Amino acid sequence: MTSELKDLKIFSDKIRIAAMEALEEIGAGHIGGVMSMADLMGVLYGKVMKIDPANPKWEDRDWLVVSKGHCGPAVYAALALKGYFNVEDLKKVNQPKTFLPSHCDRNLTPGVDMTTGSLGQGMSTAIGTAWGNQYQGKDCYTYLVLGDGESQEGQVWEGALFAAQQKVSNLIAFIDYNKKQLDGYTKDVCEMGDLKKKFEDFGWYAQSIDGHDHQAIIDAIEDAKKNAKDRPSMIVLNTEKGRGCAFAEGVLYNHHMSFTKEQIEEAVKRLEKEIEELQ
Repeated sequence: MTSELKDLKIFSDKIRIAAMEALEEIGAGHIGGVMSMADLMGVLYGKVMKIDPANPKWEDRDWLVVSKGHCGPAVYAALALKGYFNVEDLKKVNQPKTFLPSHCDRNLTPGVDMTTGSLGQGMSTAIGTAWGNQYQGKDCYTYLVLGDGESQEGQVWEGALFAAQQKVSNLIAFIDYNKKQLDGYTKDVCEMGDLKKKFEDFGWYAQSIDGHDHQAIIDAIEDAKKNAKDRPSMIVLNTEKGRGCAFAEGVLYNHHMSFTKEQIEEAVKRLEKEIEELQ
């Protein structure tokens, strides 16, 4: 493993730790999806995205739209670790009058580019952002994160048609395909079949990769930028819901969980040991 990949792995584990410790304050949260998208957050904020924590509204920055906005703690953890605000402020997640609400809100949190949480709508706002930046000739990308259960929403597929028709090539989307949603496995609720092929049929450049492999994520993004000059890109991330959280891995109903301080401490210790072994 190269030093860069070690650093990204460590950063992703630190995102997991910071998110868990933030949710510890209220003893519950969307831990499953927060953990499954932590490696993507590590790659985006640790290597890929063009950002400036000192100037969150920088006009030429890359944009991130997390349509599965209930997984905001993963975003908040990454933002805090990058210096958008103090890591200690993560203890305010989901607290009364917080600037770190349950769902992402661009009007409250420095570094959050789009308010999200009504599932499916992030597809439309991400397309609008990317299309507008493309129209203005800006050299930047919009990155979109969708949930797999969320992908059952009709608005996702209306957006997919529109983005392909308009050749929104500066849009790179990801599906956090952890195979579960609020009330069970996606295949039991509404089977979606081959998501990669579906997006290809809708006119997108599509790939399917291991969503916990940092090098695979980097390579897929670079491949999309190189080969999708006239269309939007979709990267299906095959992930495990709860990945990296000792008490959430392998649990069926881990979309939203209650947990104890002791469970968090045990999970954090496991990740800290992993970080120590990588250093």
